[in-house]
Amino acid sequence: MPAASRYTRAPVLGFGAQFGTSQATNAVRSAVRSGAIPVKTITLKGIDRLDTIAGSVYGDGRYWWILAAASDIGWGMQLPAGTVIKIPSLGDVLNLIG
Repeated sequence: MPAASRYTRAPVLGFGAQFGTSQATNAVRSAVRSGAIPVKTITLKGIDRLDTIAGSVYGDGRYWWILAAASDIGWGMQLPAGTVIKIPSLGDVLNLIG
């Protein structure tokens, strides 16, 4: 099954050539903040990257954006050691974004 895109619910702009602000990202961020989606946390070591963590946890590195959204950290793949990452259940996120 292909990874769910963070643009799943985003409006398409510019004659179908561009995506607007990702509604999926905002939905994940809001659900984590409100506690609607439970999370596990990990603290990054010097060699950790979001795509490799997503590959290990979710089985697909393309879900890195879920970790970024849940952790409210922006879009960097590699982050400093000591950064706390929130890991929501993939099933909960996929149910949320449709």
